[in-house]
Amino acid sequence: MANRTPNQDLERLFRETGWTLRQFAQAVNRVGTECGTPVAYTPQTVHAWLKGHVPHEERRVLILEALARRLHRPITHADAGLAVPQDQPGSGPGINMVEELAALGRSDMDPSRRSMLGASLFSVALTVPGWPEVAGRLESIPTGKTHRIGIADVELITDVTKRFSELDDERGGRIARPSAASFLVNVLTPHLKAQASDTVRKRMLAAASELCYLIGYMAVDEGLHGTAQRYYVKALELAGAADDQSGYCLTLHGMSSQAANLGHGPSALRLADAAAGAAPDASPNMRAHLASQQAFAAAVAGDRSSVNTHLRRTEKAMSHAEPEVGKVVVGHFSAPTLTRFVAQVKYGLGETSGSIDPMREYVASLTGDHRRRRRVLETAKLAYRQCEIGHLEEACATWDACLDDYPRVRSGRCDDQIRDMFSMVRPHLKNQAARELHERARTVVPASLVG
Repeated sequence: MANRTPNQDLERLFRETGWTLRQFAQAVNRVGTECGTPVAYTPQTVHAWLKGHVPHEERRVLILEALARRLHRPITHADAGLAVPQDQPGSGPGINMVEELAALGRSDMDPSRRSMLGASLFSVALTVPGWPEVAGRLESIPTGKTHRIGIADVELITDVTKRFSELDDERGGRIARPSAASFLVNVLTPHLKAQASDTVRKRMLAAASELCYLIGYMAVDEGLHGTAQRYYVKALELAGAADDQSGYCLTLHGMSSQAANLGHGPSALRLADAAAGAAPDASPNMRAHLASQQAFAAAVAGDRSSVNTHLRRTEKAMSHAEPEVGKVVVGHFSAPTLTRFVAQVKYGLGETSGSIDPMREYVASLTGDHRRRRRVLETAKLAYRQCEIGHLEEACATWDACLDDYPRVRSGRCDDQIRDMFSMVRPHLKNQAARELHERARTVVPASLVG
């Protein structure tokens, strides 16, 4: 066997973590499990990495993310002494914002060109550009000479974004996202490079930011958290180029929600605070959204002291909230929305029993086809919590109602809830309600979810 050169860069990072070999392996394994690609590395595996064995290219991102989470800063391939993959979208020299966006969209349209591991890996140490870094960055988007756009083109992008958002709400992100990515590449990006008046150009950039945000949200729904983060960063950059502070804050809000739902409390709170801090002139409706997300993120982060303050600010803003003007993917912050956040906050603080009544009230408000995906997701969450506190038969009845809608959606988040249902019910199959639910579920869900 040829002698390998020890990886001194990785060794230096390893010593900085203070981990043992076993703790390093366990941290990488946890990241792999989180993004749906379980690995079973051992202390011996880590020792081999330090001695110069090169991990598989796709698995290197797990190592980098584990180190970043421990050291609270981004860790690059070069930092860890690892070769950089050659097929990352938008990694070429001299590439501008629109070309990066097109490269991301093309990789998303063609799954064979996309690392599923990278697509599903959530990065805690992602570099998020601040508002001063992105505001007014029109010079990074060159314009062409043969194509000119007007306000009707902006309205086209906005209208199609609204239709995609409605399809996402009704049927789930897995249905809408490939078409939305294709629309972004084939229709939107040429418009971004076209000639236009300053007013039209900024409105087109703002519309592009909103579409990127929506595709990122769809990717979250599918469980492709790394892909979602890349779209979110592009949405931030486009909002800055458009001087659209509201769009910038909306995207940070979405990024905070993504982090909180994955259990990354400190990251969620940092993003939620940044969103609120960058929105001094936001509408009451947007302020209610931002403050409620701060409350949720604070709960997940264990910051009890600030939760009630944020909820009071939410209620105050909600009392003046009206439907958002100029944004098609921002819902009206209503009383049921507040109820949902109260339930999230209580659950985030570990108050499972206390979260059930507000969650039940919120689920009851989710009527109509346009709320189908949300209804499946929240009904399944309610059932899970009922089961957690020992109300098995009530939980089974709630899950049974969830199965009425589930076959009509294509959503990774909903699939995850159904997997959880099987794992929670399986130990109780001697109970008649659990057995009947299990038998019905086997007839209406894909076999891959039954386990």
